[in-house]
Amino acid sequence: MKRSRLPFVTLGLLVLLLIPALSACGSTGGGAAATTAPTIKVGLVTDTGGLNDKGFNHLAYVGLQKAQQDFKNVKGEVKQSTSDADYVPNLTAFASQGDNLVIAVGFLMAAAVGQVAQEFPNVHFAIIDSTASDAKGNTLTLANVEPLLFHEQEAGALVGVIAGMLEKGGQTKLHKNVISAVGGVSIPPVDRYIAGYRWAAQMEDPGVKILVGYSNDFSDPTPCKSIATNQIGQGADVVFQVAGGCGLGALQAGDTAGVYSIGVDTDQSADATSVIASAVKRVDIATYDAIKDVVNGSFQGSNEGQFTLANGGVGFAPGNFPNINNDSAITAELTRVENGIKNGTMTPPATRTW
Repeated sequence: MKRSRLPFVTLGLLVLLLIPALSACGSTGGGAAATTAPTIKVGLVTDTGGLNDKGFNHLAYVGLQKAQQDFKNVKGEVKQSTSDADYVPNLTAFASQGDNLVIAVGFLMAAAVGQVAQEFPNVHFAIIDSTASDAKGNTLTLANVEPLLFHEQEAGALVGVIAGMLEKGGQTKLHKNVISAVGGVSIPPVDRYIAGYRWAAQMEDPGVKILVGYSNDFSDPTPCKSIATNQIGQGADVVFQVAGGCGLGALQAGDTAGVYSIGVDTDQSADATSVIASAVKRVDIATYDAIKDVVNGSFQGSNEGQFTLANGGVGFAPGNFPNINNDSAITAELTRVENGIKNGTMTPPATRTW
């Protein structure tokens, strides 16, 4: 059977007709096989601390920015909450406009996420520091909500080692064997930080006294500065802030009194000269990972793992005093405790005992 052959003129005409189409395909950089990735819309809702808290809200925004850089189809938008009354409206606004992922930054949004996520079951949600809950605080296991949880007690323990060893070694200013912590609201992530801090400090210096106060605020530095100043007046010469933007006031109190302070969530050594270390949790990585899960189609909902010292999700950053941070005894003890936590032979408490 003979193959049919197109006349030369017809074949030439086809080539001429195909040239514009081929050129058009070539201009996309991928020919007919090239596809444009669908836009992934991400809405980020801050807690009341806002983007300028120099802490976990800011870190979440850093994670969003990095995702937008790495995944060109990710388009992010931010809504800042000024009170808890903003949580549901802000989350709903993103969900109702068809965002692929809505991220709630903070434990205090648990009930709001639980409510809105059930109203929009086809929208992915992620929440920093908590699971979704109902209005009574009962945990909700929802397939469209990814909890991003941290072992803050492990980061707290590392800075507690530093505080305890400084007190025991007489390397502090007031020599009254007192340290302190200033929390924002007494919620699990805050209390876990302080629990680990207390545990490690008392392990290093069993006689140390630890003062703990709460501002019930994550935004205004004034109440945290007042609490820290009062604690310093009682002899505290290491102050650990666990209060977001409010806690910057505690660091300022350290500067004013000439005592040591410890930052939280991110390296805060640039925010006060008194900062000798910061307990760190990688909210930026958690935020980025949640976005990547949606981009890659691997969103896990309630099955998301936790961020620990062992997997690099928490840790500590050295501060402004090389003579302390390069102390061989402190460095060796930090290594010992870090390894103990990682291999499970040391377990800082995760609940409030004071």
